[in-house]
Amino acid sequence: MMALSRTFDRPMTLSLPRIGVMAAMPEELQALLEAMPNQQPVQRAGRVFWLGQWHGHEVVAVLSRIGKVAAATTTTILLTEFGVGEVWFTGVAGGLGERVRVGDVVVASALVQHDMDASPLFPRFELPGSGVSHLPVCPDRVARVADVVRWALSPKQLALGGALTDVHLAELGLPAVPEVHTGLILSGDQFIGSAQASGALRDALPEAMAVEMEGAAVAQVCHDFDVPCTVLRTISDRADDDAHLDFPRFIESVASRYALAMVSALLAARQG
Repeated sequence: MMALSRTFDRPMTLSLPRIGVMAAMPEELQALLEAMPNQQPVQRAGRVFWLGQWHGHEVVAVLSRIGKVAAATTTTILLTEFGVGEVWFTGVAGGLGERVRVGDVVVASALVQHDMDASPLFPRFELPGSGVSHLPVCPDRVARVADVVRWALSPKQLALGGALTDVHLAELGLPAVPEVHTGLILSGDQFIGSAQASGALRDALPEAMAVEMEGAAVAQVCHDFDVPCTVLRTISDRADDDAHLDFPRFIESVASRYALAMVSALLAARQG
């Protein structure tokens, strides 16, 4: 597998099998489908899986639905029904890390189910029977993905791709250049939207960068099937009492476009 240069003029290549792309929001999935020509819908378990070719590679795109069980079901179908050899998940999250701003992106280096607590039988956060709490992602893969994402979200590439031609990030209070972080992402079946709740998570898992509702479940299924996964999260809020901006507008104007830019660049960087 070819490594990615840390200084970019263009992304180099990643070697990947058929890939499943899961989007957390309908707007994100729609943006991906519009870029994927000649996709064919297949229904399974009340979900629509879109099969197509993108950048010359086989892709299966699907809406994850919200929550850990829904995301785990969707992931299992991708792996068992469609023969996907890797899963990418893109969606929004609340920021927890001190340096993580609204508009930034976090690439997961590990994932934890923050609402898993089978104590005293098992330590808090540990997945019963597995002996682990943190589901890691290969460090080399994290570094390569983060490099491609930084390149894809650079002002030059966003301008060339027309991803944000009608969006003024400054008007939304967002950084012109999103920072791409790598680190721990937390998942749980609850929306974290108060300073008290986010503070409790920081106290329990101080290394956490972001919190959402699906990623660790996707990672657990992929771990069980020995299939790699990548979780990409655009930060939509700080998981506290203050709403930073209009959430629907953020999804439509920023998150969905970042998702398209990231996934497109990662697919273009695949080794043929």
